[in-house]
Amino acid sequence: MKEIPNVEVGILRAPELTFHLSGKYHLLANKNENLFGKCTAHLQGEELVVKNAGKSFSFKNEISFLPCNLTADSFELENVVIGIDFHWEQKENQQFRGALKIMKVGNEIQAVNILPVENYLYSVISSEMSGESSLNLLKAHAIISRSWLLAQMDPENRFGQAMEKAPGNISNDKRVMWYAREDHQNFHVCADDHCQRYQGITRAHNPNVIKAVQDTAGMILTYDGKICDARYSKCCGGIMEKFENCWEPVEHPYLTNVFDSHNPEKKAVAANVSDELAAREFIHHRPDAFCNTTDVKILSQVLNDYDQKTLDFFRWAVTYDQDTLAGLIHKKSGIDFGQIKN
Repeated sequence: MKEIPNVEVGILRAPELTFHLSGKYHLLANKNENLFGKCTAHLQGEELVVKNAGKSFSFKNEISFLPCNLTADSFELENVVIGIDFHWEQKENQQFRGALKIMKVGNEIQAVNILPVENYLYSVISSEMSGESSLNLLKAHAIISRSWLLAQMDPENRFGQAMEKAPGNISNDKRVMWYAREDHQNFHVCADDHCQRYQGITRAHNPNVIKAVQDTAGMILTYDGKICDARYSKCCGGIMEKFENCWEPVEHPYLTNVFDSHNPEKKAVAANVSDELAAREFIHHRPDAFCNTTDVKILSQVLNDYDQKTLDFFRWAVTYDQDTLAGLIHKKSGIDFGQIKN
């Protein structure tokens, strides 16, 4: 890459925001107005109101706070939700470098962090995995994360463009729903697992993380002249699914179904899970696979503390009663199918 682009990351959306400016920030609309310390933002009628040090500023739709020193100044957002809809969902205060943009979105305020892509990656690889991991593993993650991000930012490669080619949404016996990125119209990517985790400078402190990003600066994965949409997961069921069955109806030859095994011989005899009996056998057992481990030492080397609150990454079971299960299907599909027969 000849020029490092900026990425806009959606951090938090709430009726009110509280944030702290460490160092001098100036308003994009008024560079002579310096702000620092505690700030609050709320909606008042049709206006976005920001209060700082006894002063009040009103804006029509949005405002950006620009750091005077990109490498030293930072801001802290209170009550950022992480692990949305996961078993460990929680709130924490997070610190970020770069610019802060806040905007009206309906009856809420959206906070967006704007910073160079390479700086963003410092946080991503130590938020998605432990910054204590080996240098080569961190480098691999940096290349994958950079590829995925730039693929989302590329207008020609933007995820969701093929939605008009999607199968019909509903028929008598089938309903197809594609969960794309319609939520992210006001920024490039979100900051949680729906995109890739970005938790500011809260965890980006290991020197190996900085080295991994710098040593791979500008490196990306490409296929047929385009940046690869290099989606990844830290846990799996033993076989990767095809991209077009999960995300959108587009075939990517580099994201297809692969048996996740470190044993070449077993790859060749992987279960044919298109067969019902073979699929049952595969699911009810623990086949040889990279993800099939409960070794605490290995997991602690690659996972952050909140990811280690459970060890059932590979095989797990959840039991629902009939009413709960029917309710979940109704909620997700929008159709009341009644009780499950088989």
